[in-house]
Amino acid sequence: MSNTNKNKRGYSLIELLFYISIFFIITIAMINSFITMSKAFKQTSIQADFVQSSSIMERISREVRQAYVIFSISGSDLKLNTRDELDNPKTIRFVLSGYNIQLFENDVLVGNLNTPNIEVTALSFTEITTTVGKAVKINFSVRSTRDDIGRMEDFYNTVVLRGNY
Repeated sequence: MSNTNKNKRGYSLIELLFYISIFFIITIAMINSFITMSKAFKQTSIQADFVQSSSIMERISREVRQAYVIFSISGSDLKLNTRDELDNPKTIRFVLSGYNIQLFENDVLVGNLNTPNIEVTALSFTEITTTVGKAVKINFSVRSTRDDIGRMEDFYNTVVLRGNY
């Protein structure tokens, strides 16, 4: 009868400390896993922002390639004469406004080419004229607003206008 009373008294102090230490170790491991996953997700998001920035270059390159004439060009402003899908004349303009590349069609703002997570820090257009035709050299730099380090990615391309090749 005395043995059954000893078993019903509960946990000893050593058993309680053992269980608390196991719980503490498991909790620390889980917190470390969450922090590691959070950092990995942030880095993936930053890389996705940079990959998404390539669509800006694709859009500008496509519009330059389809253009017939460079209407005006300056450091961060390019206006092209082109035609729409129904062969009607239209103008396309790219301009750096703050941290955004804005797209205008027929002098009406269509919107920003970059998403809110992407800041365009530099944009330049350079006209290249040869005896054969004209081309536009495009350079821009972007950074992600999610990046605490401030890493930047540079994009560049040279595109020949449609009637010039």
